[in-house]
Amino acid sequence: MNVQSANIESRAARARRFAALVRKESYQIVRDPSSILIAFVLPMILLFLFGYGVSLDTTQTRVGLVIEEEAPLTRDLAAGFQASRYFKVTVGRDRREFEEDLVLGRVRGIVVIPAAFTTDYAAGRHPTVQVLVDGSDPNTANFVQNYAQATLANWERQRLSDSAGRPPAISAEQRFWFNPELTSRNFLVPGSIAIVMTLVGTLLTSLVVAREWERGTMEAMMATPVSAAELLAGKLLPYFILGLTSMTLCVLLAVFLFGVPFRGSIAALYALSATFLMPALGQGLLISAATKNQFLASQLALISAFLPAFLLSGFLFEINSMPTVIQWITLIVPARYLIPSLQTVFLAGDIWPMFTRAIAVMLLIGCVFFALAARSTRKRIG
Repeated sequence: MNVQSANIESRAARARRFAALVRKESYQIVRDPSSILIAFVLPMILLFLFGYGVSLDTTQTRVGLVIEEEAPLTRDLAAGFQASRYFKVTVGRDRREFEEDLVLGRVRGIVVIPAAFTTDYAAGRHPTVQVLVDGSDPNTANFVQNYAQATLANWERQRLSDSAGRPPAISAEQRFWFNPELTSRNFLVPGSIAIVMTLVGTLLTSLVVAREWERGTMEAMMATPVSAAELLAGKLLPYFILGLTSMTLCVLLAVFLFGVPFRGSIAALYALSATFLMPALGQGLLISAATKNQFLASQLALISAFLPAFLLSGFLFEINSMPTVIQWITLIVPARYLIPSLQTVFLAGDIWPMFTRAIAVMLLIGCVFFALAARSTRKRIG
């Protein structure tokens, strides 16, 4: 009976110690302006930048349209370019009018309708339209070229269908699932939530725990009856809750301010986010235990967490187009698994086979980070 009472008392004491640690860390978050800044102000800034400032949609691209010979046919083709929502057209009679603009970047391309266009078309020969583009920006150059070809194909198809005795050209009906308008904001904003959670989880945790090492309070707490597991759990739990709170704020802004559709479930959203915070917090804890210095911890957090999440997760750059070695490196980047999952939750809905695989990999990476952090902490204390 005495043993049972002692065990109950011991469990109650551990619960009180753990609650005190969580309460102490929560008070420290509230008192620390940098924590509030990183957890709430910085995410809103990033979300506004990705929602309003960053756009991969290429509309109203400036081009110069050269009509070397005025004729009804060339004017009709020029009207097709002017009516396109992808181009902002300036018309001229000579390509030399736009060469300086192309060099200075004031236009992204020059479309030349040659003088022989009408003659070739009337003779049944396939006329040629020249498209000059600025190759210094390959993406924009490809867009201008592809959109110009599409405009020409639409014009020719319309001419064929309107000509008497000539069969209409075969047209392809395009349908885009999940994001019919092909709006880049709809996949940039969900992806930016993962970037925000990386900052909150890794950067904030590494700074706060490193501050404890700098001040010497970490060694003092480790000398108390509190176990290392209780101490680390008590410090990480408030930041786990803070990360989920920051994520919730970002989701509300994404849906109600930016109009991003949300077709999945809240359960899938929080399951993915909570799982992602495990490797994020574990990495921050490992960095702080290995450095014990706030400045060094912040630099390592940015280099090892933020930059890989931004560049190697598929957020902006397609992973399949990267070199094979880099593709293998992306396998250990937790954001690689969260970003497509969040985009799926928002745009497609719940696809649990995809989610369970992502959750399993993120949990595995988190366990590795926590094991390394615990080992590093024991060495530092020893």
